[in-house]
Amino acid sequence: MLKIAAHPIFKHPLPEGHRFPMEKYELLPKQLLHEGTCTRENFFEPELPKISNVLAVHSQDYVADLLELTVDKRAARKIGFPLSEELIQRELIIAHGTMKACDHALNYGISMNIAGGTHHAYTSHGEAFCLLNDQAIAARYLQKKKGIKKILIVDLDVHQGNGTAEIFREDASVFTFSIHGKNNYSFRKETSDLDIELVDQTGDKDYLEVLKNTLPELINKVKPDFIFYLSGVDILATDKLGKLGCTIDGCKERDRYVLQTCHDLNIPVEVSMGGGYSPEIKMIIEAHANTFRLAQKIFFLNKQHYQNSLIKRILVVDTLIISIS
Repeated sequence: MLKIAAHPIFKHPLPEGHRFPMEKYELLPKQLLHEGTCTRENFFEPELPKISNVLAVHSQDYVADLLELTVDKRAARKIGFPLSEELIQRELIIAHGTMKACDHALNYGISMNIAGGTHHAYTSHGEAFCLLNDQAIAARYLQKKKGIKKILIVDLDVHQGNGTAEIFREDASVFTFSIHGKNNYSFRKETSDLDIELVDQTGDKDYLEVLKNTLPELINKVKPDFIFYLSGVDILATDKLGKLGCTIDGCKERDRYVLQTCHDLNIPVEVSMGGGYSPEIKMIIEAHANTFRLAQKIFFLNKQHYQNSLIKRILVVDTLIISIS
């Protein structure tokens, strides 16, 4: 069964006019339920993790500053959210969601987090809407608690996974791979184990060619026991914070290829959603929902079941999209 981390705290209140689309964390589960892609049984609510799991990645001083709300003003501005006790709890629960999703992925082949993909969080600071690096925390959890030896992080958000690259810079047991926009945040990049930078307005054909020419060979080289996939939908041409030129169909094919590869090679995968900042919330929801639809199709549903589900989605999805736009 596809298990998905979701929690009401993921939708955190922000000042009016804030550019982060926090409402997607409430709307996406509703959409998946409404169209029949998921049932309530698919979702689980994560909790607060043990702080020792967080400290396996982040420095003690930084974690203490977060918990005590003593992050200095300059560092807080780089994060981009007004700091509060509830926000810190949210970030901790997101990290726990990714940790628990790893357990489910080991059992079922795949598991997902409605939130997460907080790849701009460094060892000792956060930035760009990222406070704690959920996939890095989960990677350490897998190594310590589950005996996983080799991990591959496939980061296909439009922005480089700079925090993730820094965290694992000296660690050969975790291979960091990022395809991202060359001329986008962060403008001073870190060095992943493999970085592929794309020029502005790179479209579906070139994007997918790069991915398909790289991923199989990389997996063969790294031989991972577990894969983390960061499936940001900010590669879309409509994205306010991205500079690539992909369509929603191209984004869907990207996800299909990554998930099908993991399935065919029998490598468990955890998927965190990452960024998505298109002006119309319905575009963000549709692009993210595609990732979950594909996970169900590839890992769990036979072809006829999937076709019936797709027909149902065509009949009902527009109603919800109109009602939330």
